[in-house]
Amino acid sequence: MSSPLFQPLQIGPYRLAHRIVMAPLTRMRASRPGNAPNALNAEYYGQRATKDGLIVAEASPVTPTGHFGPGTPGIYSDEQIKGWTLVTNAVHAKGGVIFLQLWHVGRISHSSLQPNGALPIAPSAIAAQGVALTGSGEPAPFETPRAIETSEIPGLIEAYAQAARNAIAAGFDGVEVHGANGYLLEQFLQTRSNTRIDAYGGSIENRARLVLEVVRAAVAAIGAGRVAIRLSPYGRANDSGEDDPMPLYSYVVGELNKLGLAYLHLIEPRASGAGQREVDHKDAPCAADLFRPLWTGPLITAGNFTIDTAEATVAAGHADAIAFGRYFISNPDLPERIRRRAAFNPYNRKTFYGGDATGYTDYPALTEAMAG
Repeated sequence: MSSPLFQPLQIGPYRLAHRIVMAPLTRMRASRPGNAPNALNAEYYGQRATKDGLIVAEASPVTPTGHFGPGTPGIYSDEQIKGWTLVTNAVHAKGGVIFLQLWHVGRISHSSLQPNGALPIAPSAIAAQGVALTGSGEPAPFETPRAIETSEIPGLIEAYAQAARNAIAAGFDGVEVHGANGYLLEQFLQTRSNTRIDAYGGSIENRARLVLEVVRAAVAAIGAGRVAIRLSPYGRANDSGEDDPMPLYSYVVGELNKLGLAYLHLIEPRASGAGQREVDHKDAPCAADLFRPLWTGPLITAGNFTIDTAEATVAAGHADAIAFGRYFISNPDLPERIRRRAAFNPYNRKTFYGGDATGYTDYPALTEAMAG
């Protein structure tokens, strides 16, 4: 009996050959200065591309104010567009499909990463608990951010729309709006980080306004079939979390469902650490199961899946595809390993963020592993 993971799936205008998705993974290896992708990044993504398989490229700030740590690639300059073209060419050369995740980290940035050393922006002047990465890569306490003015929000929305256009210009097949993991759009969604009293704060409808306006702007820019979104309703990354997520996220998912997006990408509660640590929430609810009834389009879910749990989730109809993160880092041919049920290369967490080819492009494929 064939695996449900190797059945075709339509997302937007693209027919995928399998349902194993490479999740967006921050690796902090863009060229500096300029934060532009380079030939090493192209090699990395090219290694992981499969014919008619979906890669969601790492989160990329839509504006210079949106960066997390050094070496995160952007999508707001001509240099960055040119760099990303190397990546999309490498993926398309192998017949793959690649979306770019659009990012703004808000209060999770640091003044050392900001233009002119300014404070990071956020919905409200509330510091996150924990530590930021500075421009030199050293940890420092999160700063109290500057609350963005209402008059600045249209410009922020347009930055996302322009980033979507830039992504298409760079050869991407679509974009995934990052609305998860405690970054700017989720900061607006949640009461712990949003105490505004204007049209973007207070009620669920107001707190959801920005993310919906951003997605609608991206749809207007490049078409609904090329726009997706990622949410983490039960996440706790970067000092995020809503006490009762269901009313908020039911409204958000319901409104997004009206737009005909390429897909909805959920992060399961058991994997809410945003790659920063191992997380396994016991007895956590299944986000895909909870929100599936509200979403009529393709649904991707991510979070500590094994081959067996991935197959069971797709077979049960809770999700249409499964995104893998850490094991795509250490297994450039992960779909083939899953198809053969071959052993996975272990990953090395110490090489996740920053550095060179070590822990990036030097993990062996099956043929190399068997030859070695």
